[in-house]
Amino acid sequence: ACKIEDGGMGFDFRLAMGIPDFWIKIIKEKEDQDWHVGHILFELTNRRAEEKMISYAESHDQALVGDKTIIFRLIDKDMYWHMSKIEGGTTYAVDRGLALHKMIRLITASTINGGYLNFMGNEFGHPEWIDFPREGNGWSYKYARRQWNLVDNHDLKYHFLGDFDREMIELIKDVKGFEASDIIYLWDNQSDQILAYQRKDLLFVYNFSPTQSYTDYGILVPKGTYKAILNTDSTDFGGFGQTDDSIVHFTQKSHEKGKEWLKLYLPARSAVVLRKQK
Repeated sequence: ACKIEDGGMGFDFRLAMGIPDFWIKIIKEKEDQDWHVGHILFELTNRRAEEKMISYAESHDQALVGDKTIIFRLIDKDMYWHMSKIEGGTTYAVDRGLALHKMIRLITASTINGGYLNFMGNEFGHPEWIDFPREGNGWSYKYARRQWNLVDNHDLKYHFLGDFDREMIELIKDVKGFEASDIIYLWDNQSDQILAYQRKDLLFVYNFSPTQSYTDYGILVPKGTYKAILNTDSTDFGGFGQTDDSIVHFTQKSHEKGKEWLKLYLPARSAVVLRKQK
């Protein structure tokens, strides 16, 4: 990067362009039960430690004509008929899409070593692409816009994704030096599709299984007490509200030096962030 005093912009971050390509590839080519959680974490953290990166789940390759956005890959045409909270009901595609869209953004944002980028409405799951007027579309302006009003309409489900994004960003920004902190691997069980890692006093736990919820699932973590502070399954974010996040979790003794068992209820296709209390 060229310094400002030398006539440059002083921007010394690299764009992690492989991450949005990875997400589209896995969504297009893998069944949910074949998502390898260890591989996901590897792809998101495969970088030189000294290089600051901008991580993002979605880029112009998906948001502009030529491909589909992540949310449209997940939900497709059901976005036009089943994103209302008051009519039309829900579908499996919508429930799956909302859940995975939150999980994809959370794991992407929480593994940064520089910054996190939202792109052209993906923070609330904008339903359509962007297409600028050109000869191929008859110089139409129909898709040359973003419908920012969607996230403000609480009769629709887009605000759930937007509300989650706001809470997620505020959580990360509230931890000083979060982006420079070590990512400590704690758990990676592919057969269960459970993944857990720690950054500073935050514990991130994911259950990518599309069908299996786990009761009293044990994860080896540093001894202490933990409390949930962000949950993708919360009804505030369009989830099913299957956990009681007011509970303070106490670790239990193990034979592993320096670590104890933290036992959690982990609903299928959900993620939770817990803060170590002491």
